[in-house]
Amino acid sequence: MKQLTRPAALLLALGLTLTLSACGGKEEAQWQPSPSPSSTPAQESEPLSENSPTPAADPYDAVRTYWSEEQLTQSWGPDQPVEHIFFHPVIAYPQYAFHESALPESQRIGLDDWMVTVDEYKKILQNLYDKDYILVAMEDVWSEVTDGGSPRMVRNTLQLPEGKKPLIISFDDVNYYEYMLEGGFTSKLVVGEDGQIWAECTDPYTKETFLTQDLDATPILDQFVLEHPDFSLNGAKAIFSLTGYQGILGYRTQDDRDIAANDPGRPAFETYRQGEIEAVKPVIERLKETGWTFGSHTWGHINLGSETRTLQSVQNDTERWLDEVGTLVGPTNILFYPHGARPDGDDWHKTGPMFQYLQSMGFRVFASVGINSFSYVKDDISAVICDRLHPDGTTLRWSRDRYLQFYNAEDIIDLDVRPDLGVGW
Repeated sequence: MKQLTRPAALLLALGLTLTLSACGGKEEAQWQPSPSPSSTPAQESEPLSENSPTPAADPYDAVRTYWSEEQLTQSWGPDQPVEHIFFHPVIAYPQYAFHESALPESQRIGLDDWMVTVDEYKKILQNLYDKDYILVAMEDVWSEVTDGGSPRMVRNTLQLPEGKKPLIISFDDVNYYEYMLEGGFTSKLVVGEDGQIWAECTDPYTKETFLTQDLDATPILDQFVLEHPDFSLNGAKAIFSLTGYQGILGYRTQDDRDIAANDPGRPAFETYRQGEIEAVKPVIERLKETGWTFGSHTWGHINLGSETRTLQSVQNDTERWLDEVGTLVGPTNILFYPHGARPDGDDWHKTGPMFQYLQSMGFRVFASVGINSFSYVKDDISAVICDRLHPDGTTLRWSRDRYLQFYNAEDIIDLDVRPDLGVGW
């Protein structure tokens, strides 16, 4: 296979408009069975196998047990920031995505705005590691306590290795939307014959389908942590922020409510959907075993801050996410706002009916997108508001100084393959 070695969410505060369909609203996708992939393996790839058993000796055990309790001598208190950054799926074939795909120009520019390439992503991970960040689990950072009164959220004191700084990473839209399949991305996550997570990918030039651990953000982070077990505290990895309208993790698990129960096509659809549901279960199980967790990005990627958004529509969307996604990934108390848009306007000063409803459905950590580290524990309801920063084309080009704590954009961005749109440094 020819691999290109060169070479989010959404800048809410600056008012930029996202052009990608992944981060526009959903609206319901029609079901079409996916074509069967070719099983021809590529160089340094593995034959396709989605349901292979996990081997008895799990290499991830060395990550879980790397740090002993005696080594966790640094207390990181509630007044010290826990940085949180997020990515969208990374671009596997940037030359194709930016210049050669059949996607409209507006979408290709959108890819430049909100995504990083594989090579840029790998450089960012290395920089984070070199700057002594360590991955921590969101559930270790925030807890709900009662203390004899009303439930409330508290920031925990973390025990870290000396010199390390805590970091949360989340990944939005790991659903492998249809446009991604046309734009130079991988297509789904699978469990390989070695019991580890791989990504299925179709080379846009040769149309060859193969498995890879080198072209997708999830297995890249898996491999990085295996090679650098000191980058993870107690085996923590990252959080998937999932919608549901085109399934999850590359599997079309979504229902299609436009197909009535008595429709002649309903049985075939249900058979297909149930097959996708069964196929994704071992992937979810393996991800959980190796430190990954899950949060909601709403079912339909809905804008919770829209002036036309109704409480009923939020209720319908949430119930659908819990039914079609929550039943597969399990309970979560984390909600990632699509578009970074806060419900009821300013949610950290105001607790409106949408926020109250979402909190009543079990969500406690509400993550938006911002320009710096920010968190706020609400005092009128058990919930915490926090922001995430977004390494992507927009911030690589125009926000170098703000991200120097993580990396120098001049060393990361691949201007040889990205569109000629300029930089601000």
